Amino acid sequence: MLNTRRFVATAAGLLVLCAAQADWIEDSDRNAMLVLRAQAAFRPEGVARAGLDEFDADVIDLNAKVRERRDGKDRELLVELNKRLADETHPKVRQDLEILIQSINDDIETRRLDHDYMLPYYNVHRLIFGSFNALLDPRNDRARYPKALERLRKYNGSEPGYTPITELAKARSSERFGVAGLLGPYQGELDKDLGDATRYVAGVKAMFERAGVSGWAEEFAKLESQLADYATWLETEMLPRARPGNRLPPEIYANNLMNFGVRATPEELIREAQYGYQFIRSEMKALAVRIADQRGWEDKELVSVIRRLKEEQIPQDELLAVYKDRLAQIEDIIRREGIITLPEREASIRMATEAESAAIPASFMSPPQLINNTGQYGEFVLVQSNPAMGEDAVMDDWSHDAITWALTVHEARPGHELQFASLVENGTSLARALFAFNSANAEGWGLYAEAIMHEHLPQEAQLFNLYTRLMRAARMFLDPMINTGQLTPEQAVDFMVEQAALSLPMANSEADRYSFRAPGQATAYYFGYMNLMRLRTEVELRMGDSFNQREFHDFILEQGLLPPDLLREAVLERFVN
Repeated sequence: MLNTRRFVATAAGLLVLCAAQADWIEDSDRNAMLVLRAQAAFRPEGVARAGLDEFDADVIDLNAKVRERRDGKDRELLVELNKRLADETHPKVRQDLEILIQSINDDIETRRLDHDYMLPYYNVHRLIFGSFNALLDPRNDRARYPKALERLRKYNGSEPGYTPITELAKARSSERFGVAGLLGPYQGELDKDLGDATRYVAGVKAMFERAGVSGWAEEFAKLESQLADYATWLETEMLPRARPGNRLPPEIYANNLMNFGVRATPEELIREAQYGYQFIRSEMKALAVRIADQRGWEDKELVSVIRRLKEEQIPQDELLAVYKDRLAQIEDIIRREGIITLPEREASIRMATEAESAAIPASFMSPPQLINNTGQYGEFVLVQSNPAMGEDAVMDDWSHDAITWALTVHEARPGHELQFASLVENGTSLARALFAFNSANAEGWGLYAEAIMHEHLPQEAQLFNLYTRLMRAARMFLDPMINTGQLTPEQAVDFMVEQAALSLPMANSEADRYSFRAPGQATAYYFGYMNLMRLRTEVELRMGDSFNQREFHDFILEQGLLPPDLLREAVLERFVN
């Protein structure tokens, strides 16, 4: 998975353009940089994370009337971009301008809906953790690290002209307390955030200790005290205003789906996914019987076979080495079968810290800096726990032998690591790398990558390759069912534990994602996967025996993160027309 709602705000960027790239990309990027710099006035941490290090010392704007000021700036941008669109003749630059315009309009609409329906709530602890986790990333040039002290002083208000971020967050929330009809945060979300607060603080402290930035300790102590006070304020002021149920207004949930690239109604998602779930499950049942017969197991029922295979746990001190070895085996298959072109360099895999596991309690890909990239690449980060569940809650889902194939394919190669490496190595426009990004076109590729490797995997690995597809189909009906009131989060947990043999910590992580971490995002995997499968079928039908999967896959990645309609247009132009 990729941990982001909107790519600009969380993790990625653009690459240094090489001289061989087309002139149209340089023209397009001038338009995109106009938008990025305007966004940096309000959310500089995300733009700095993208690689524009001139914003490394800057912090989020939570001052009064921030929504009105952002809307005003965005409307100014729309006027300018529409003027440029009217004057532009190059078809790809025009496409990119349309991507930028759509992205800005979507942002304005999202802010409007949030303002009309939701009481502002800021998880400041997680925001600050994400901020420093990006700036003090070991992959960054260490010359950027001293800016972290300036950013720290702005967060805690020591810098002249700055108010502590905790006080600004309180002010933006409390100024809306008297507005009738606004929904507060979900109580379960707030409880979880408060439980994780100390982990985030400890995680930031560990980053500064590792980075060796001078003079941080006293400033950090001041921020730590402010964060503790903010947690108390949340308990006394926000918890009483929290809503007991997780459901969002239908308008907010529909907007979430749109932002994640899912252009379908909840009812359409549920209907499509429930069929897919049963179809995949029937394939798994047949495979489970064969595995049980070969191993001499009397119980051939699917869930029983899954649980027996999950018992083949890899010792924690050996897990990272096993995943690295698995990646080497997968790369051998990719080269032998001509599936996709691989780079010569190695992919990076590491274990998650406790704070990272609290922030994202599932294994994920950490994308690289792409603006001014000097050799940084993405990291496949292995998460083995959900700290909120306590030490006794064992997550056994990603540490058994059979699952290592599917997870490595999805997060590393030919999945997300290769997807983002292609942006570095092949080059693409800012609009296509950043502003066209959504979960459907990113996660759809990850699940598609599992599918194209399936036939080449060992039998037990094939079962769990189908298992991960089954879970993505389940996500596409569980998420909307929870968010339309047809299912409670607790019922979803029971279903995943009993019917899919997920561990309780992993099932709770999933339910949290559907309920409050990112309602709607989990539908994007299977939705994006279906889009790619439909596109491949269309191309194969028209090309027949001349279809070459490596050329097809290389071309898909060369397009960046285009929306499905633009990707289809590009693919058909290249392979069919």
